[in-house]
Amino acid sequence: MTTTFALMAVYIVLLYMATDYFRRNYRVSLWFWAAAIGTFPIWIVTGQVEGWFRWVKTLTVLSTIIVLGLMRVSMMEKRPGRFWEFLRSPKWMWFLYGVLSVNILEAALKDLETGNVWNFLTGVLLCVTIPFAPKFMGISDDGRADLIAYTTGAWNFLYTTWNLNFTYGEAGPHFAGSLCILLAAELYPLVKRQPELYYMARAYTLAIHLFIRANWDFFPAYMSSAGWFRQDVWLNWGLINFLLMIPYLFWYTWQLHTGRADVTFRRGRARSEFLENHPEFAVEPRTAGLGQVDHFPLGSLVLPDNPRKVFDVPEPGIPRENLLDR
Repeated sequence: MTTTFALMAVYIVLLYMATDYFRRNYRVSLWFWAAAIGTFPIWIVTGQVEGWFRWVKTLTVLSTIIVLGLMRVSMMEKRPGRFWEFLRSPKWMWFLYGVLSVNILEAALKDLETGNVWNFLTGVLLCVTIPFAPKFMGISDDGRADLIAYTTGAWNFLYTTWNLNFTYGEAGPHFAGSLCILLAAELYPLVKRQPELYYMARAYTLAIHLFIRANWDFFPAYMSSAGWFRQDVWLNWGLINFLLMIPYLFWYTWQLHTGRADVTFRRGRARSEFLENHPEFAVEPRTAGLGQVDHFPLGSLVLPDNPRKVFDVPEPGIPRENLLDR
């Protein structure tokens, strides 16, 4: 057991370093992953990739990493031509959004197939609460061409605990390795103090892990977690995930409804920069007398003449009586 934990710690560090390397070397990353998917004959010969779930997951993840690499090259080098300009289009974020949704649904269906209904429902709700593309996703144009996504800390946590529960029941002796890639993906944006890098870290750590498993599956021999599974823990864990997901679903929809999502979905430096560029979102309600608000903060007013239009609010500081007269 001690050896397993020691190897897990080493693996997490290596995953972190590899993620950082691929992030900094966008060209090497593209060529490496293009070559990696070409090793699929080895998967067939060795039989390391078994079952529909593993095949679909491995191929979709590696293919998506290649597309991401092309998008990063296009953004970094501003290459001319319709193909490269098309890759710089924000609409491509819908592709990544869709791949993430499919990736979650694949695992959720596997949960349903194995009888973990509560975790299946959690996976479905995770898909519902993915921040919309391209509003909250994009490729940065700051000299790094990072994949950025403004996810909340709660969503990241729920995704991690949902995925851990799934792999706990599905992966068997591979659970320890799966735990490593999820922890590495959580640690990378925390260490870098850029929460918006979570998707990027998750994409690279998952691709690295699947590539290793497809070609040299040494995890059962050196990092086995075969004796960790308990049926009651697995099912109760899924139920807890679902119970945690419900309040988050309401909170998420409330942020969208009130127009606060532009601020609350961003964290740290990204939120500060957004508020600097959009000062109207930083309005704080003034109070008069015993806590009586004398004007509305941005995003909190639904105009009477158009109840569907949440964002079109007047400038801050306008008295309440003047608002009602409009």
